Amino acid sequence: MFDADDLADIRSAKEEWEDDTLGPTLDRFGERKETFTTDTDGHEVDRLYTPNDVGERGYDDDFGFPGEEPYTRGVYPTMYRGRLWTMRQYAGMGTAEETNERYRYLIDEGQTGLSMAFDLPTQMGYDSDDGMAAGEVGKSGVAIDSIHDMETVFDGISLDDVSTSMTINAPASILLAMYIAVGDRQGVDRENLRGTIQNDVLKEYVARNTYIYPPEPSMRIITDIFEFCAAEVPNFNTISISGYHIREAGASAAQEIAFTLGDGIEYVERALDAGLAVDEFAPQLSFFFASYNNIFEEVAKFRAARRMWAKIMDERFDADDPDSKKLKFHTQTAGSTLTAQQIDNNIVRVAYQALAGVLGGTQSLHTNGKDEALALPTEESVRTALRTQQILAHESGAADTIDPLAGSYYVENLTDELEQEAFDILDAVDDRGGMLQAIEDQWVQREVQDVAFERQREIDEGERVIVGVNEYEVDEEPEVDIEEVTEEDQQRQRERLQDVKDERDDGPVEDALAALHDAAEGDDNLMPYIIDAVKAEATTGEIADAMRDVFGEHQGGAAL
Repeated sequence: MFDADDLADIRSAKEEWEDDTLGPTLDRFGERKETFTTDTDGHEVDRLYTPNDVGERGYDDDFGFPGEEPYTRGVYPTMYRGRLWTMRQYAGMGTAEETNERYRYLIDEGQTGLSMAFDLPTQMGYDSDDGMAAGEVGKSGVAIDSIHDMETVFDGISLDDVSTSMTINAPASILLAMYIAVGDRQGVDRENLRGTIQNDVLKEYVARNTYIYPPEPSMRIITDIFEFCAAEVPNFNTISISGYHIREAGASAAQEIAFTLGDGIEYVERALDAGLAVDEFAPQLSFFFASYNNIFEEVAKFRAARRMWAKIMDERFDADDPDSKKLKFHTQTAGSTLTAQQIDNNIVRVAYQALAGVLGGTQSLHTNGKDEALALPTEESVRTALRTQQILAHESGAADTIDPLAGSYYVENLTDELEQEAFDILDAVDDRGGMLQAIEDQWVQREVQDVAFERQREIDEGERVIVGVNEYEVDEEPEVDIEEVTEEDQQRQRERLQDVKDERDDGPVEDALAALHDAAEGDDNLMPYIIDAVKAEATTGEIADAMRDVFGEHQGGAAL
């Protein structure tokens, strides 16, 4: 690092450069814009960065080595030199059979982890034959009505050979129970089940609105999952605390960090209040971030978030286990940046976003298909998205050294700026009584909406160029082959569900649902009761309803 005398010399030399070299060039040619900024609600980007923009930072305290606190440079000592990130393409077709076919295809093409997308009725805890599900069955992912659907999804795929991520929140306990039950039927030891459930309800109140129960019972279910999995399914990540959807709703990079870690703080506090010890459950926490177009800001964001979480877990929660302090995260390229216009441009956007995720040290990565702005991705576009990761892994050199942008005056400065801004936002959250209270007061939502509004204004007025949308447009667009879910597909799913109901023994179903209802009224851990109901062949909607009867439904509106 540079000492005070070195920094003074560099500062003087920069001033001389500005007068003698830069000044005449600016006078003659100027620059493209008066002000340059990073992405959404971004930081102003200076013309040049020098050691003075990093300052007298201590290497051990602020950067460290990979696998050691504060984990700025990565959570594992060898990072991708030891093992590449998990290539986890998001997939969930209309039916369980189609999803199984897509999974087998992706595994054959070299995918190293599975990621499950669910249709909207499943996400809301409704069966496919419910009136609330009309027109939506299988549209945004696979419909899972019972353990039979889950078994079909994984037909021929041993659960001890794959890691599975499930993008499910309000009914996460039910879908996890189905996964565990399928593993039990396959004879897989629960300790060998690997994967992640998203299980992040707080961000649903902020960004996506696919909630079922009010906040308090929702938090109880989440902490029950923490407790159960720590004892029974120790290698399954019990939550993926998701900044992705907050960013997609319009948040800035600093807001994405702050509100994601703020949600994490809330979950940790609730688990501690429930009597769990921090080092019993914290190693199973994971995170989920978006990766946007500005490569340097995204790399800095990931580095800042790791350093912040290590500080939070150490200083706020007195965690002793190093694994409790490691921010491990999945990254998905940014869906909101995909355009319906000139969709081949999306391949390029996704490649740059994937590069940012890898340079930032992600543990797993989903690359969007070019057509996801229109529909579920086709087989061809999914293959291209997966090949993007494989080329990045094996041809680009980005995976060959750890944290390759460390030491860049710009990246280190931006990492510090994002960390400070995010901590300032967390201070504001604390002043409002924590994340749950800040969400209940709609403060978080307003903060995000303000940024989203400003970004859209910039696009509408041409201040922010979106290639193919407000610049470099073309008059005609080619025909695009997209995946569609037909009414016939939806009807087959409803008939499959009816067959399950007709053929099962209703007595065990009623007994299991009654036991779950009673447990919800008491304070027993709910997971064993949900697993029993799943194995008795109760449906997703029936299990969700047993808890709805006790907990009620959250009614969205001006306040929670």
